[in-house]
Amino acid sequence: MTNNDIFKKLRVALMLRDDQIVEILELVDFRISKTELSAFFRAENHENYVECGDQVLRNFLNGLVIHLRGTKENPKNPTAVLAKHKAEIPAKEGQKERPEFKAKPKDEDKARGDQSPSKSKPATKRTSKKEFPKGNNKTQVVEKVKFNFGKNKKS
Repeated sequence: MTNNDIFKKLRVALMLRDDQIVEILELVDFRISKTELSAFFRAENHENYVECGDQVLRNFLNGLVIHLRGTKENPKNPTAVLAKHKAEIPAKEGQKERPEFKAKPKDEDKARGDQSPSKSKPATKRTSKKEFPKGNNKTQVVEKVKFNFGKNKKS
């Protein structure tokens, strides 16, 4: 995995905009412009693509620690900082919630309102532990065997 891939994944996971990344890098006295930063996020076959160097990634990670945790003199709560980032992302017009944060239903057929659930898979009933408590005279399918792992017992 390249530094660019790591940088992209961090940006998406933390929901950071370019101006926020520039501010984070300035926390560790590393100056970079938005145009230089956008070159890291371009496609590899683009003419203005630039490989993210170790120094940029190292300074970003150090700045990110300060951004999320704060300093010793002024500590922060990282979850509050991340919640603030999430709140700053605007929702698309006509939507109450952003779709990337919606919980997906477990069974997509059940979630579809235009059709009834498919009958292709039979619903299997799972047995709970209460139905088969210990010592209920259930027949033992496999007998218990003690393995001696190739060692002969001499009596």
